[in-house]
Amino acid sequence: MSTNRVEGAIDKGVGAAKEAVGKATDNERLEAEGAAQKVKGDIQNKVGKVQDKVGDAIKK
Repeated sequence: MSTNRVEGAIDKGVGAAKEAVGKATDNERLEAEGAAQKVKGDIQNKVGKVQDKVGDAIKK
């Protein structure tokens, strides 16, 4: 598993928490920051999956 996948999962989790706190406290800036961090995590996760597939293909 690539580090991008791990970092992506962390960013998604932290982003979801920020978004939830932002919604609960009516803090639009925190909510938007959390949503953006979730998107960043999704992208990192997808890059990591591609890296893993390329690595697996090279090993074969």
